[in-house]
Amino acid sequence: MTLIAADDHGVVCRGLNALLSSEQDIKMLATALGGRQAVTLCEELSPDVVLMDIVMPDMDGIEATKRIKRSSPHTHIVILTSVETEQTVVEATQAGALSYLLKDTDPDELVAAIRSAARGESTLSPRVATLLMTSMSRRQSERAFHEELSDREMQVLLLLAQGLSNVLIAEKLGIGEKTVKSHVSNILSKLYLTDRTQATAYAWRHRLLTQ
Repeated sequence: MTLIAADDHGVVCRGLNALLSSEQDIKMLATALGGRQAVTLCEELSPDVVLMDIVMPDMDGIEATKRIKRSSPHTHIVILTSVETEQTVVEATQAGALSYLLKDTDPDELVAAIRSAARGESTLSPRVATLLMTSMSRRQSERAFHEELSDREMQVLLLLAQGLSNVLIAEKLGIGEKTVKSHVSNILSKLYLTDRTQATAYAWRHRLLTQ
């Protein structure tokens, strides 16, 4: 798998290079010292995974994540930061980040999270998971999560809920299968679900197919 790291502290980038240099299945393509450079590198190199800091001078990690997911939807973003506020965690998730780890994460756990991200699997630091649960409880009383979905994501959700495979959804919408997979990943993230079965149940429970 291929990787880009974005952090405005050079010592962090060097540390990540040293950590990952012995992992034969992970290739560090480049390091970025800011969000804008990370976006440019992703457009040029199309990495499988990006390790993204939040606080950077020219463009923060949340805005960079949004832009990368628009231009390189198949690239998975792993936030690696010292910021652990509820608002930041929620904004990063909504921007398209797959995983959110704190910088005190054990090195072996970080490597495992990178491999999981390459497979499209999310990893959250325990304190981050607690923040998300708190946010979910608060937001559940305010509005339905599906209001966060884009029009295309809603189309994919409705077809998924009707039992269509990614291949059939791609054919019906005239888009690529990889794009469908990316939409499904975003849908699960925004709805705080873990698999297609839960997404189908969500759609029927909220009567989305009858609207």
